[in-house]
Amino acid sequence: MLAYNIVHILRRKGKSITVDFPERLKDKMEISFVGKKALVTGASQGIGQAIAKKLVECQAEVIAVSKTKAHLDVLKAELPSIKTVCVDLSNWEATEEALKDIGPVDLLVNNAGVSRCQSLGDITADAIDMTFSVNVKAVINVTQIVSGIMKKQGRGGSIVNISSQAGMVALLDHCVYCSTKGALDQLTRCMALELGPYQIRVNSVSPTVVMTEMAKVAWSDPVKVSEMKAKIPLGRFCEPEHVVYPVLYLLSDKADMITGAILPVDGGYTAC
Repeated sequence: MLAYNIVHILRRKGKSITVDFPERLKDKMEISFVGKKALVTGASQGIGQAIAKKLVECQAEVIAVSKTKAHLDVLKAELPSIKTVCVDLSNWEATEEALKDIGPVDLLVNNAGVSRCQSLGDITADAIDMTFSVNVKAVINVTQIVSGIMKKQGRGGSIVNISSQAGMVALLDHCVYCSTKGALDQLTRCMALELGPYQIRVNSVSPTVVMTEMAKVAWSDPVKVSEMKAKIPLGRFCEPEHVVYPVLYLLSDKADMITGAILPVDGGYTAC
């Protein structure tokens, strides 16, 4: 459609052009991960679970990583093809041990994250340590492990970090969380720079409030919801699928010239 519009406009101006797209871009906008293996952290619930399920639907072989075995067992029962790994990603050594024999990996989604809301003046050392350990340190650890595998494979790869609008704007009582997501966005850029020569792409997706089951509890106050939605031009929160599809696109070969990008999925919140 875009190509048609460009040609149509130029023809109206008395010009004629031929648009020649590479063969691989002429197919329909369908995404398939046949023959690809994907690792998703924080995959047993919420956004991570939705991503893992959609990757299976798109025919990827999926490794779901979570610290909660009970949730992984439920996911495995629903989708027996998924391989599960139970590990606390805040533990550097345990993570290395758990992922040392995962075999080839083509796609990585760093989704695991935690948040503790504390006002400046009441922030605790424990909250800082835990939030940075999961949201930043674990991403570095997992990415180093997986990108090392990708380098040895020699066929490139794609990594998507699940960040947040909190990495771009200040949110009340979110000093630590905002700091971790700002750090994650900068990590995305640095990783893209260092891994680019190996044809490994790294991008971030940054949603606003996503209505997972956990978020529905956290955002049950109508006044709180109304105040937040008033700051979003589209006037609504994300559903998990609003995050899933941008992630799939960035993982896919359709986005093979996109790296180092921070993509807001926020209804326009950070644009205003």
